[in-house]
Amino acid sequence: MAEKETQTTEKSITHIFALRTTSNREDQVIDFIGSNITKKKIDVYCVIRPHGMRGYIFLEAADKASAEQAAFNVPYARGILAKEIEYKEIEHMLEQVKKEANIRKNDIAEIISGPFKREQCKIMRIDRTKEEVVVELLEAAVPIPITVKIDAVKVIRRDDESSDDEEEKKEEAKEEKKTRYQEEEKEEKIEGVDEKDFYE
Repeated sequence: MAEKETQTTEKSITHIFALRTTSNREDQVIDFIGSNITKKKIDVYCVIRPHGMRGYIFLEAADKASAEQAAFNVPYARGILAKEIEYKEIEHMLEQVKKEANIRKNDIAEIISGPFKREQCKIMRIDRTKEEVVVELLEAAVPIPITVKIDAVKVIRRDDESSDDEEEKKEEAKEEKKTRYQEEEKEEKIEGVDEKDFYE
């Protein structure tokens, strides 16, 4: 029983290997390796190319044989390095992907960090590029706009499923319809002028 458990654990453990490549050909090597992995069903789970690093890519595989098989006969690939790479050695090169917060204007939220922690607020404006929101505290006697980080608020209630967004969309549709109508009207007038001139 213990032997079976050990085998299962060993299978689930992955290893990281560095593959030397021709400089500036890393993307092509990745494409070829991806194709190899799919066709031959090789146990390589991830191909990593750290931003700004030239001449190397990393393969996360079940074992060294799988990594070598994936890189076998791949143009611009110069071979797998003998020593296995530990995750902590490349961790600083990897970018953490942030999940976009599901937050909208007029949402009622709770501030979860900072000096206004546990205060309820209303989302007034969202700046996704700076990852900030402008909020107004609900309990404040005078509504003062406060700017906080987007991850410092947690949505607790959504009013009318963002009726504000719907209103904006309706307004845009109205404007579009109005513009289209005006253009059609212009065309009709122009056509009328042409006809009169022609008959005169």
